[in-house]
Amino acid sequence: MPGHAICLQWKGRIAWSPIPRQLFGVFQASVLHNIVHLLFGIVGLALARTVSGARAYLIGGGAVYLVLWLYGLVVAQDSSANFVPVNTADDWLHLGLGVGMIALGFLLSRRDRAAVTGR
Repeated sequence: MPGHAICLQWKGRIAWSPIPRQLFGVFQASVLHNIVHLLFGIVGLALARTVSGARAYLIGGGAVYLVLWLYGLVVAQDSSANFVPVNTADDWLHLGLGVGMIALGFLLSRRDRAAVTGR
């Protein structure tokens, strides 16, 4: 999803806009926000080569998304502290991605252990 978001934003010509804009009229987008998603995609591709790397990406990346979710809850949208920037739709997306990625990371760990123990 993060990699797709940067491509859609790029084609929509808002990828390098200095002012926050909206993707699909819903999600906040800015240069920094695009760079964060691009880096997430690059790290994901790099770590997808091994099971342990994929697990680390899912759990670690999920944790980062949950931190972004908390950040979005704490920081006011019109505040100068909202430098990423995020809005309510981003908060829900970050919560869903964080929970989903961590759950998949632990399910992958469980399946990997079951294969080793034969259960």
